[in-house]
Amino acid sequence: MAKRDYYEVLGIAKDAGEDEIKKAYRKLAMKHHPDRNQGDTSSKSEEKFKEAKEAYEILSDANKRGAYDRFGHAGVDPSVGAGPGAAGMGGFADAFGDIFEGIFGGAGGRRGGGSNVYRGADLRYNMEITLEQAARGHETQIRIPAVEQCEVCHGSGAKPGTQAKTCHTCKGAGQVRMQQGFFSIQQTCPTCHGTGKVIPDPCSPCGGSGRVKKHKTLSVKIPAGVDEGDRIRLSGNGEPGLNGGPPGDLYVQMTLKPHAVFQREGDDLHCEMPIGFATAALGGEISIPTLDGKAEIKVPSESQSGKTFRLRGKGIKGVRSNAPGDLYCHVVIETPVNLTARQKELLHEFDEINRKDAGKHSPKEKSFMDKMKDFFSA
Repeated sequence: MAKRDYYEVLGIAKDAGEDEIKKAYRKLAMKHHPDRNQGDTSSKSEEKFKEAKEAYEILSDANKRGAYDRFGHAGVDPSVGAGPGAAGMGGFADAFGDIFEGIFGGAGGRRGGGSNVYRGADLRYNMEITLEQAARGHETQIRIPAVEQCEVCHGSGAKPGTQAKTCHTCKGAGQVRMQQGFFSIQQTCPTCHGTGKVIPDPCSPCGGSGRVKKHKTLSVKIPAGVDEGDRIRLSGNGEPGLNGGPPGDLYVQMTLKPHAVFQREGDDLHCEMPIGFATAALGGEISIPTLDGKAEIKVPSESQSGKTFRLRGKGIKGVRSNAPGDLYCHVVIETPVNLTARQKELLHEFDEINRKDAGKHSPKEKSFMDKMKDFFSA
C-alpha cells in the first residue's frame, strides 16, 4: 500500500516550521500511543502512531526533509539511498522523550540537578514514659544522633581554599540524557549524582559531603494527658535539607510503660482490688489507690466477685479532653490460704450451716446444681 504524504500525515503545510512540526507530532503521538489505546482500536492506533513517528523522523531533520521535498518517499527510502540514519535521530528523540514523559509521568528533562532543593527527611524517636508522667506531663531531655553542616568547609564539601567545579559530564545540569534508538531517557548524572558539581579536593572532616555526624541534646515537653502512640513534633530537628532546602522534623512518639496497678483505656483507668470473702459477705470500707492518693469506698454486704465501683473524675484528663475520665475498681474476692486448724474448723462449721439452706445462702450455686441434674437426667 502506498505511503501517505508525510505533511498530510502530520496535518501541516509544506512550509511549516520546526515548532509546528514538533507540535503536530506530539499531538498525534499522545492520541495514538498504544498504551493509551487498548481493545478493538489498538491495532489501528498503533499503525497511525508508527506513521506519525516516521513522518516526524523525516521532516524534523533538515537534510532528510530536503531530500523528501525533492524526490518524495524515494529520497528517504533506506533501500534506495542512505535513508534515515542514527545521525538524524536527535530531534525525533528529543520530541519522543517529551512525549514519553507526558504519557508515563517521567521526571522531566528540563530541571537542572544543581538547582534542585530538597527538604530533609523526618525522623522518629521512641520515648517510653510512665503512666504518672503521661497523666501529669513531664519535661525531659533526649540525646539523638544528628547530621550537621561541616564547620570546616561551611557545607561546601571542598577543602578550605578550594571550591567545587562544574561537572564536566552534565555541564552542571545534574542530569544526562541517554539515547537508545528513538528512545531518549533522562537520568541522574553518574559523575556528580545530580548536584551539578564535582569536588576535586574534598574537605577531610566531612569527606566532601559538607555534613558531619554528631549528637545533640534536645528538651522535650510532654503535655499532660498524652496517650500511647501520641507524637510530639520538634520542628526543624530532622535531617538537614539538600542544596539549601529546609530541614525535616523530629517526631517523638510516646510509649507507656506497663503500670503495677492501673490499666489505661482512653481517659479511664481500671484496677483490680482483692478483698476477703468475709468483707465481701459482711460489707465494710476499703482503701483503693488513685493517681492522687488513696480513696475510701464502702463495699456493701453480700458483694460478689467482679462487682465494679466507679470513681468519677479519678481517671486522666486527655490532651484533647474537656474533663478527666473515671477510675473503675473491679472487686476480686480472694480465697484465704495457709489456713490454721481453727480456721478450717470454723469454715467446716460455716459450710455445714450454709448447706442446710443452700437455696437461701448460695442461690447461684443452687441454681447451677439444679441445671446440672436436669442435664444429666435428660
